[in-house]
Amino acid sequence: MFIVTFLKIGSILLALVGALFSIPLGVAIACGEKAMILPFVIPMLVSFVFCAGVNIPTRKVKVSMSIKQTFIIVAMSWIVMSVMGSVPLFLSGYFKSYADALFESVSGFSTTGATILSEVESLPRSINMLRCLTHWIGGMGIVTLTVALLPLLGVGGFQLIKAETTGPEKGKVTARITTTAKILWVIYAGLTAIETIALMLAKMDFIDALSHSFATLGTGGFSTRNASIGTYNSLAVEIITTVFMFLSGINFSLFFVLLQGKFKDMFGNAEFKAYIGILFISIIAITISLIPYYGGFGTSLRYSAFQATSIMTTTGFGTADYLDWPVIAQFFLFVLFFIGGSSGSTSGGIKVVRWVVLAKQLNNETKRMLHPHGIFTIRLNGKVSSKDIVLSVTSFMFMYAVVVAITVFVGCLGKLDVLSSFTGALSMVGNVGPAFGLLGPTANYGALPVFVKLWYCFAMLAGRLELYTMFIFFMPSYWKK
Repeated sequence: MFIVTFLKIGSILLALVGALFSIPLGVAIACGEKAMILPFVIPMLVSFVFCAGVNIPTRKVKVSMSIKQTFIIVAMSWIVMSVMGSVPLFLSGYFKSYADALFESVSGFSTTGATILSEVESLPRSINMLRCLTHWIGGMGIVTLTVALLPLLGVGGFQLIKAETTGPEKGKVTARITTTAKILWVIYAGLTAIETIALMLAKMDFIDALSHSFATLGTGGFSTRNASIGTYNSLAVEIITTVFMFLSGINFSLFFVLLQGKFKDMFGNAEFKAYIGILFISIIAITISLIPYYGGFGTSLRYSAFQATSIMTTTGFGTADYLDWPVIAQFFLFVLFFIGGSSGSTSGGIKVVRWVVLAKQLNNETKRMLHPHGIFTIRLNGKVSSKDIVLSVTSFMFMYAVVVAITVFVGCLGKLDVLSSFTGALSMVGNVGPAFGLLGPTANYGALPVFVKLWYCFAMLAGRLELYTMFIFFMPSYWKK
């Protein structure tokens, strides 16, 4: 019975999130933040009791689901997870309304990093840890974690991950999907640990180092400091963060390929080469345009590399207010809003592989005009791709444009100017965080009307789940038997 499957998976997922709340709870205890203990303990206990209440009576019921049902499970899992994440935020008393707490939670789990807060340094350290932790959970995907830890979800597990992860091409790096999920999470956790140690060596304390590592690897961008990474004014911190933002924008399955010693497969990957090429060109162009502004190549490269990597990987960290930069520099950053990181990474956005497919299709169409009777195919990584991949990409691009347009309209209804509305829409759907205009890197989303914040919540979740998973419910054909 589907309802039993849905409750079992949902309750286990909530219990996992509740268990991860032990990290900010531990920070609250260690830092003597007694008032923050109950806001974490209450949702933790509720999730554990609910999980036990559902799974003990149904422990002999086999988990099974159809492809259609996986979309319901994944979409509702992310919605319920976001609601749960908002509970300790709201109970902390540091958010003016529940809508604000929900926006912050959705922004965290979707790895967008847009905040309604103008002052984060006054927050309890445990709350800041929770904000950054939501990035880390949402970055790799809570459903992927559930599949990794629970072999009982092997039936339909691949379909669940397909409905949650990013990019037009999804596959297993090993024969078993549970093994694949475990490997991805081990790599993810390993990179997080390495960055945490590196930041501590750069003179950042443990709690801040772990918080920023969570936010970096999840490509989210929440920070424990008002001025983000720029607060530290440390070249070492910026280099470390830039490197790990770059790594987080790479398809994580390529790290497994690299660990197997298959260097040709990694460095010959079409998306990986395009990812490096686009980022490199952007950094050089921005650096050149910033030389008159900063007065030297080294300083210009420092700020350019950090900000370009931050925007392209949709992390959203900042070390400078790019709205003060020359227009040419802003132009290249604006273009990066449309690109995003690699498929299978923790980054948001349209994804590099889709642009690669469109570029190859454009090349084929040009050849077809010159040679009408020729047969041209798209090859990715040395393999001929199905024609369906072009249809998939173009359909996605159309839906992306529609969602962005609707989000722009909602922003305008909320009294935002067109530039702020448009770039804000790109930021929400692409899970970037900062935008331009009134929603720039030094601004926040706190002054927006409630209805705009709620729509932005939907846009962020839709963007994180590749649009289809959320919008499929509005299709009449989905509800037909």
